Amino acid sequence: MNMARKDLLNGLLFISPWIVGFLCFTLYPLVSSFYYSLTDYDIINPPVFVGLENYKTLFTGDNLFYKVLKNTLFMVFVGLTVITACTVFISILLNNKKIKGMAFFRVVFFLPTLVPFVILSILWVWVLQPDSGIVNTILGWIGIDGPGWFSSPVWAKPAFILMALWGAGGSIIIYLAGLQGIPESLYEAASIDGANSLQKMFSITLPMLRPVILFNVITGIIGTFQSFAESFIITQGGPDGSTMFYSLYLYQNAFQYAKMGYASAMAWVLLLIALIFTLILFKVSGRWGNND
Repeated sequence: MNMARKDLLNGLLFISPWIVGFLCFTLYPLVSSFYYSLTDYDIINPPVFVGLENYKTLFTGDNLFYKVLKNTLFMVFVGLTVITACTVFISILLNNKKIKGMAFFRVVFFLPTLVPFVILSILWVWVLQPDSGIVNTILGWIGIDGPGWFSSPVWAKPAFILMALWGAGGSIIIYLAGLQGIPESLYEAASIDGANSLQKMFSITLPMLRPVILFNVITGIIGTFQSFAESFIITQGGPDGSTMFYSLYLYQNAFQYAKMGYASAMAWVLLLIALIFTLILFKVSGRWGNND
C-alpha cells in the first residue's frame, strides 16, 4: 500500500501543473460563466441574481438570436457538408501513390492552414473583390458576371464556405492518415472480384474511413459554432445580418453591449447545442456501423 500511495503521489505531482491549469483556466471559468448566466451583470456593477431571465429573454424576446442561429446552422449543414465532401474527395486523390510528385500537392493543400486568420481574411477580401478580385476576373474571362460576395446577403455565406474550404488542409491531413491505415489487401481482393474504383470507394474506403469522418465532422461543428475572426474582420455581421454568426453575436453582447450575464447564457446554450449535435452524430454513426 505504501508503494501504491507513493506512486499515486508521484503521479499527482507530475500532473499538478495540468491540474492547477485546469482548475484556474477551465473549471473556474465554467462555473463562473454558469453563475453569471443567472445574473444581470454589466461588468461595471455587481451581478444581480435574476434566475432564468436571461434564457427566457434569449428564446422569447430576442428576434436576432434566431437569425444568428439560422446563419450558423446554415454553415453547419450546408457549409460543413460541402467541406467534408470536398476534403474527403481531395484526400482520396492525394492518397494515390502511383502519381509522381504527390507529396508536393499535399504540401500545397496544407500550406494555407499556416496562414493566420487575420491575414487570411484580408487576403480573401482582396481575392473576392467584386470589380477587381481574382475570382470575378477569372469568371469574367468565361463570360460569367461574378457576384458581390461579401457585399451580397446571398453570396456572403458561400464566400465564407469558400474560405473555409481553402483552409481545410488540416482535415485533409487527418483523412490522409486514415486512408494510410486501410489495408491494401482489401483493394487487391476487390480488384480480383472485378470491382471498379467507384465500387472500391463506397464499399471499402468510405466505410473504413467512417471514424475519421466522424471525428472531423464533430470538430468541424464545434469549430463552426466558434467561428468568429473571419466575420468580425471582414463583414462585422453584414450585409443585412447575413454573416452575423453565433460567436460574433455573443462577443457583441459581452464586450460591446456589456451584457455579460446575457452573453454567458448564450455560451451555455451554445454548449448544449454542440453537445446535442455530438450525441446525435454518435448515435447515427453507431447505427451506420450496425448496418455493415
